[in-house]
Order: sequence, then C-alpha cells, then structure tokens
Amino acid sequence: MSDTFKLFLQNSQQRVEAALSAQLSHSLSNSQQQPLLQRLHDAMHYSLFNGGKRVRPMLVYAAAQAINSHSDAQDLDKAASAIEMIHSYSLVHDDLPAMDDDDLRRGKPTCHIAYDEATAILAGDALQALAFEQLASLNSSSDTRVALIRRLSQAAGPLGMVGGQAIDLASVNQQIDLPQLQTLHQLKTGALIRAAVSMGATVAGASAAQLSALDDYASAIGLAFQVTDDILDIESDTETLGKQQGADLALNKPTYPALLGLAGAKEKAQQLQQQALQALAGFDQAAQPLRDLAAYIITRKH
Repeated sequence: MSDTFKLFLQNSQQRVEAALSAQLSHSLSNSQQQPLLQRLHDAMHYSLFNGGKRVRPMLVYAAAQAINSHSDAQDLDKAASAIEMIHSYSLVHDDLPAMDDDDLRRGKPTCHIAYDEATAILAGDALQALAFEQLASLNSSSDTRVALIRRLSQAAGPLGMVGGQAIDLASVNQQIDLPQLQTLHQLKTGALIRAAVSMGATVAGASAAQLSALDDYASAIGLAFQVTDDILDIESDTETLGKQQGADLALNKPTYPALLGLAGAKEKAQQLQQQALQALAGFDQAAQPLRDLAAYIITRKH
C-alpha cells in the first residue's frame, strides 16, 4: 500500500467521521425531547462509531475525484455519510437474534447486546431515515437529489441489500449453485458498493458513459468484497475479524470457498480485481484511488 493511498484512506475516514458526528448531533440538537431520546441517540452513535473501515464512503470520495476534483465538498460528505448510515443500520439489524444472532461486531458487543433488542431495532430504523434526510438536503439540483435518493433506496431495498439478506437467510442449510450465490451477494453486499460509486460520480457530474464504466468497476469489487469476506471467515481469527471467526461455517451458509474451494475463491477474487481495473482503463490518474481500493478490498485482513 503506497503512502499516497494510506493518506487517502486516513483522510476519507476522518472526513466522513467528522461529517457523521456533526449530522448525528444536529439531528437532535433542536429537539425539546432530547433527554427522552438520549438512549436512542447513544445507540445510534454506538453503531456508527464502532471501528468501521468506511469503505463505502471512501468509494464515494474516490469516484467523485475520478470525475471532478472540484466537486461540492459538503454534498460529497452528505452522500458519504448517507451510505455509511445505511450500511451501519444494516449491520445492526443483521446482528439481531432473528437474523444472524451475532454477539460481536468489530470486536465490540453488538448493539442489541450493548443496549437491548428494541433499542437496536429503533436505532437501525433511525439511521436509515437520517440517511435519506441527508440526501434531501444536498446543495445540488433537485434532479440530482432525487437521483441520489432513488439510487440509494433501490440499493437498500428489496432488489438490493434487503433482498440479498432475505435470500441469505433462506439459504441457510440449503444447497445453492454458483450463479445463485453470486446473485445473493450482488444484492446483499454489491448493491450498496455500486450505489456508493454511482452517488459520488453523480455528485461530481459524471456522464452516462462514465457512470456505466464505473458501475462495471463497482460490480466487480462488490463481488470481490464478499469473496474476500468468505475467505477471511476461514483464514482469519476472531480478534482480527472483530466478529466470530467461522460464523458462516457454523450457520452452514453457502460461501465461495464451499463451492470453489479456498484456492478457487482466491483466484476468483483476483479475477474480479482485474475486471475492476479493466473497467477503469478509460480514466486517468485521478482514478488511482479507485484502482488502489480494488487491491485493498481483496488484501485486507478484516
């Protein structure tokens, strides 16, 4: 990892976390009911600031840079925050007893363990609503605001992340083939990653051709992200992962190593990285963070 890319990662993380903190504080600052809502606010904060890598906000910033380095900074921060709020809400709900029933997330007790199940559900609901509030308040034109709201709602909904989770839950203890597994993860993980890239590029004023090429890139890294997660579930350990190692295996979930073997899954991740790089062939040096992120996604340790 180059020093330049390390600096990009650090700056992106600091930038979105500052925006998230400001937006979360503002959401309750003018409310007379703030004392009554403090526990909910605390659970939302706990879920947002629990050591996430901030990959999706990084993709928002990197995609925008690839198109126009002078994009509206405040709008990019809101877009990056919105997608991280959706991602964080999804993790809170995924961890619930009715879903994956996890006790650990990023090395800390999951939200429903740290607080309680009802509070965790409400915290996730609140983060989802707050995400769309951010997009509705962009400085961009109304057409751009509507486009981003539509893009994120599609990625988060029944034909995106939520649909993928539904298929995932229905696939426990079931035999599914490789195309079905790919569909599952294109929805559950890939849809939000594609949305992050699209949203950053849209704020920056990308053309239809640029959006198409970037979507090819995002589709490849979205799948690579999940293949790598499946590999790490086998090869890593609980301390490094920040969640229970072998959880997918214990739940008898379908995974890429189960269908392709460990070596085959690693080869698949490499192939997907190359597909992502090929999709960026028409972009100049401004897209280097996107290229670096394609490598980072398959070489990360957690």
